[in-house]
Amino acid sequence: MNTLATVLLSALPLAAGWAVHVWWLRGRLNTARRDPLTGLRTRDGFTRRATTLLKDPRAVVVLADVDKFKDINDRHGHAGGDALLKATADRLAHHVGRSGVAGRLGGDEFAAVLIDEHGTAGDLLAVLHGVLARPVDGHDPALHTTVSLGWVRAADFPADDLSGLLRRADEAMYAAKQARAGTRRAGLGWLFATVTGRRAGRTGARTSAPVVGVAA
Repeated sequence: MNTLATVLLSALPLAAGWAVHVWWLRGRLNTARRDPLTGLRTRDGFTRRATTLLKDPRAVVVLADVDKFKDINDRHGHAGGDALLKATADRLAHHVGRSGVAGRLGGDEFAAVLIDEHGTAGDLLAVLHGVLARPVDGHDPALHTTVSLGWVRAADFPADDLSGLLRRADEAMYAAKQARAGTRRAGLGWLFATVTGRRAGRTGARTSAPVVGVAA
């Protein structure tokens, strides 16, 4: 056997070991970017995928917040609260579909980016609002609540990055929650003003700045 062949054969175990190590590291990284309760992407994983999706002019950014979640925990315990969060995550991910992405930002707050192929995001999110209010399958029928949704078309604010669009969607969501309106779209009027993402009434916010719209 010549010297080159000997060198190549001796290198095979090292190459195979390195490939396995890379595969293991990739798996650990993917696990770290998934929320252990809901299976959705965490903020970091969501941000990476969402930023890519925003290159599509049809992208829509959604922020979802569970209404009266503390009351759910008080009445049904943390196990009930966890079941509600898991059901919310599953239903959100189903409606976003494989072409979009859903993530859990923390607590009872979720975000999504979907690709609005037919210009019907408003109708889709109205349906989603009703689905999210259904009782959790396999649990006490009383285990349910509504989820307030705020959304914004990325094309309406071409200068905004993901952070800016989430802030607008957050303001629309807050308006929907305050008005018990279910869903609100950002970009068509005036809502609660923010400074660096703080809603009106919070420390560091002011109420005289134009922000997002109130139309559904």
